[in-house]
Amino acid sequence: MGAVTGLPDLLRECAPQVLAAVVRRYGDFEACEDAVQEALIAAARQWPETGVPEQPRNWLITVASRRRVELLRNETARRRREEAVGHEPAPQVRGDDELALLLLCCHPELSVPAQVTLTLRAVGGLTTAEVARALLLPEATVGQRISRAKQRIRDTGTRFDIPDEFGERLTAVRHVLYLIFNEGYTASSGDALHRVELTREAIRLTRQLHRRLPDDGEVAGLLALMLLTDARRPSRTGPDGTLVPLAEQDRRRWDAAAIAEGVAIITHTLARAPIGPFQLQAAIAAVHDEAARAEDTDWPQILGLYGMLHALAPSPMVTLNRIVARAMVGGPEAGLAALDKIDEDPVLARHHRTAAVRAHLLELAGDRAGAQEQYRLAARLTLSRPEQRYLESRAARLR
Repeated sequence: MGAVTGLPDLLRECAPQVLAAVVRRYGDFEACEDAVQEALIAAARQWPETGVPEQPRNWLITVASRRRVELLRNETARRRREEAVGHEPAPQVRGDDELALLLLCCHPELSVPAQVTLTLRAVGGLTTAEVARALLLPEATVGQRISRAKQRIRDTGTRFDIPDEFGERLTAVRHVLYLIFNEGYTASSGDALHRVELTREAIRLTRQLHRRLPDDGEVAGLLALMLLTDARRPSRTGPDGTLVPLAEQDRRRWDAAAIAEGVAIITHTLARAPIGPFQLQAAIAAVHDEAARAEDTDWPQILGLYGMLHALAPSPMVTLNRIVARAMVGGPEAGLAALDKIDEDPVLARHHRTAAVRAHLLELAGDRAGAQEQYRLAARLTLSRPEQRYLESRAARLR
């Protein structure tokens, strides 16, 4: 037995793998998730006293499997099935289990919003509140969506396997992996800016998908985007955990191998595949990463790429990032004028990043008092404590 350290993180990391193994063996996603949740609760209660088992995943799988068998015993219509599985050894984690779970959650019988929500919950290991923040939805709405999605999977009798053709699931799968990565790269709440387990998991699953679909340009673009973005993680925070903005990062600490891989993937993909949103975002990330200094950044190229992205896949964050690029090319006043035109957008109007961008542009324009006010507003709007500390420090510098 080992000492209990980082127990919540360990359980979060194990949960998707345990769920995948149990669903593969017994089917019935909803009942298996209930069994896994009971196993996680048992671990949270027992391990602080007994210590963490040498193989925590196997412990959780065994306990969840026993609970699932107990549920089968209570279902008289399935008594014969229980006798068949009751004495089998507990299922083991397989390399493709989580990909199969991902595809199950993205089954075409589910709506795309339900696919995204359920996968973030089951495969990403996010809490309902974290899923709500990632999707910019009320927590109650997300909870209802998850419940309905699980019910739909049960009603349709969907099998747990990897289909030969991904079909309609692929768009949702890519979107889900992107959201999981983003939640890990900039956690929406809490003390830590990064949740490395989520970014690592998103990259791992996207690699699996890319190996299976090497000719899909958007899967390749998504993998390149993740690599090029995650490459900056070593310099995104200072020694005390303080957020360091892109322009002030020590680029010598960026992961050169990840950048080289990401640039190679996106360069190859743009030359042969129909262009898509993830490829454009990866191209933007590559322009940033290939600049040796912040002042060397090719902002006109970035502005052009954001213009293409806005035409192909408009979104509130694309609009905001395009405004930043416009300001870097045409000056802060141009960016501020563009910001004034989006005040009616309900998503952007109360988003902390909008206030942060406005503060930065006001600071560049010489309006210290206005910038200070907007930095403080942005700090109040975000739930991420590292971002709060950073924004408050920017406001304090303008006194």
